[in-house]
Amino acid sequence: MNLLKKLLAVVALVPALALASEGGFPLDRAPDRSSDLSALQNGARLFVNYCLNCHSASLVRYNSLRKIGLSDDQIRENLLFTSDKVGDLMKTSMSDKDAKAWFGGVPPDLSVIVRAKASNAGTGADYVYTYLRTYYKDESRPTGWNNLVYPGVGMPHVLWELQGVRKAKFVEEKDPHDPSKTVHSFAGFEQVTPGKLSSQAYDAEMADLVGFMEWMAEPVKSKRQQIGVWVLLFLALLVFLTWRLNASYWKEVK
Repeated sequence: MNLLKKLLAVVALVPALALASEGGFPLDRAPDRSSDLSALQNGARLFVNYCLNCHSASLVRYNSLRKIGLSDDQIRENLLFTSDKVGDLMKTSMSDKDAKAWFGGVPPDLSVIVRAKASNAGTGADYVYTYLRTYYKDESRPTGWNNLVYPGVGMPHVLWELQGVRKAKFVEEKDPHDPSKTVHSFAGFEQVTPGKLSSQAYDAEMADLVGFMEWMAEPVKSKRQQIGVWVLLFLALLVFLTWRLNASYWKEVK
């Protein structure tokens, strides 16, 4: 019994540790862009321009973007900037050696990052959406940037020109669990310099980008959900027929 209690305690602690390891900052709900082709196409543009320079999406081919309404010519003219071909995988040209020298490690592959970041705190889309919107200037960091969702992040704010430069304001408050201690609490952002986009426009762009990354992590999601509905309807019909057959059988037996 004692061993079972210990195991249950560890299981209950794991989500809390996972959340605390990246700041425990509350996640905002990501807007649903799964059925908006224009948003997904804009997200693909943002991904190629701002993410693919350092990160790969090695499980996705450029020609799979046909599924979000892009033709091969559109992909070739707007999303291919090197010698890549439409049928190639979406890989970065940055070498692992350069990545380690510049960032201290190899940036993760983003093919399924949205699914990987799902937790008890929210969906993976919620995580990435909040992460992309909570960067702030921090001169104590090697890159000059920090993040509320992922404190001590090694990735710089590559979208700062769109969002502008912001600083985070913190206040010291009494710990609600121990009044003798204080906690460092987030108290809002201070806009230092404006970006190319307004706050609302930037959030909308991030929603499109996250929507594309969510689609990229599972391109057949909508098809899977459609098939699931038909499967449930079939099972419901099967249950009804079985019920009536069972009633008919026992009626004859009686």
